[in-house]
Formats: sequence, structure tokens, C-alpha cells
Amino acid sequence: MNVRWGKAVFAGIAATAAMTVVGLYLAPMMRIPRMNPAAMLAGAMGGSVALGWTGHFMIGTILAALYATIATRLFGAPWLRGALYGVAPWLMAQLVVIPMMGMPVFSGSAVLAGGSLLGHLIYGSVVGTLYGAPAAPAGVRLGLTVPTVAPRRRSSAGSA
Repeated sequence: MNVRWGKAVFAGIAATAAMTVVGLYLAPMMRIPRMNPAAMLAGAMGGSVALGWTGHFMIGTILAALYATIATRLFGAPWLRGALYGVAPWLMAQLVVIPMMGMPVFSGSAVLAGGSLLGHLIYGSVVGTLYGAPAAPAGVRLGLTVPTVAPRRRSSAGSA
């Protein structure tokens, strides 16, 4: 496994910022309630909003590093691999994290859960795009090895 950690960290920070912009600014334009994950985390941790922002970006970076370790097992273009991956943290958030913060599963609302899914799909797409295609040995795709055939040499003897 050839993980590019620096790229993963950069992708995680950038993708978390993109997801945050969607939740704070674009979601309200689409008639989805404003989503501020840092404020939600701060409230759940009983800390300041600064602690919430730190936690939010740490989680985004850790999830991008996890993506980098499994990217070769996903299919499609880098942005699609990332979007598919983005569904996993969304499910984890909706089924585990949100209820731990005292809210119902799937945020108690199809609109909120859908807005969160949109944010996580964007997060994953940005991670996949910035991390890029995973490095794989030449000829190896989806675990299958493509045989290489040496070109035939023409012999000068026996030509008709």
C-alpha cells in the first residue's frame, strides 16, 4: 500500500472546508436549514466553538487519511471513489454520532439528513479529487493482473 499522507491531510482539510461552506452558506440557499458541525460538536463536548472547529477539522483529516488507505478498493474516477466513500461517514454520523448528541437518527428530518448527505458527498468528492487516483502497480486494476506479452520478433531467415 502506497499511502500519500501529505496529500491525504491536505485533501481532508480542503474537503472539510468545502463541506462546511455548503452547510453554512449554500444549504440555506437551497432551503435546507443551516448546518454548523463545529457548533454541534462544541455543544456535545461542552466546550467552546473553537474546540468544535478543531474537532471538526481533525475528524475531516482523519477520515481523509482513512480514505487514502482504502482508495484502491473503491472503483471509478477519483471524485466518484470519494463520493462513494463519503456515504460511510454520513451513515456513521446519522446512526451513531447524532444520537450520541441527543438527536434522533437521521437528524430527525429527511431534509436535514439529505442536507448532511449532500455535504458528505461533496466532502468525499473533494477528498477523492485532491487525493487523486491511488497509486497501483502497472497493469493492476481491481485486483486483476493484466499479462504483458512481448512483441514478436520477425526473423530475417525464412521470409518468402
